[in-house]
Amino acid sequence: MDREHRESMEEIHLRILRVTDDLRVIQRELNCAAMQAPTDPELMEALADQPEMESIQVLKSALDQMRHFLWFYMQVVTSDSEMGEKFRQTLRQDAPVRPPEMEQQFQNATDAIMLRYLADSKFRKPN
Repeated sequence: MDREHRESMEEIHLRILRVTDDLRVIQRELNCAAMQAPTDPELMEALADQPEMESIQVLKSALDQMRHFLWFYMQVVTSDSEMGEKFRQTLRQDAPVRPPEMEQQFQNATDAIMLRYLADSKFRKPN
């Protein structure tokens, strides 16, 4: 690995550590707010406010996307199997350009899945 790639990987590693630490802090703070909310109606209202919920949904979506990507990345990087080689070949090829209509269909499907998840989660027990 040449010097540029090594420095790039070191930078990514440091960024991963920072993001991981930030996520832990966010989780702790949200957990504290969730524990206090039932006894504080004003806090409960603030937590359920639209901008607050939108930012949480954006974070959740980004984390879900990252989780899927990391699974894929681990398959590509650690797999010596035929499947791993197929993943690597796919990555080497240029990604097909999708028409805007198809992109909108994917977005609509993603939105529908998110709404269903949110509706279903109201009836689930918290972790």
